[in-house]
Amino acid sequence: MKYALLVHQSQEHFDRRNDAAAVAAGKAYGEALQAAGIFIGGAGLDSPQNATTVSVRDGKRQVHDGPYAETKEFLAGFGIIDVPNLDAALEWAARHPAAGFASIEVRPLLGSHFMVGTSKPPK
Repeated sequence: MKYALLVHQSQEHFDRRNDAAAVAAGKAYGEALQAAGIFIGGAGLDSPQNATTVSVRDGKRQVHDGPYAETKEFLAGFGIIDVPNLDAALEWAARHPAAGFASIEVRPLLGSHFMVGTSKPPK
């Protein structure tokens, strides 16, 4: 079963993401996921200040710079893992290096209506 591990953290911790210890811990965690054969994909995300939010209202596209909601914590990164059950997903979430100062939301994927695999060049 596939689960998303969604990392929610404060701006203070996000600003320390390039700290050597944080980089090493993230690299070790990623290597452990790969060694276990459960890593599907994932990435850290840029700051919410660099986000653009899109919505469609009354058939018209609306674009807003920055995050839409004011919050003390924000989505800072994600990972997708394929493990047998929720208990295994929770174990891997607890091992995430950010779990000590941030929250790791574990959410099952519902399947995909999008094509998964390699992208094809546009025609």
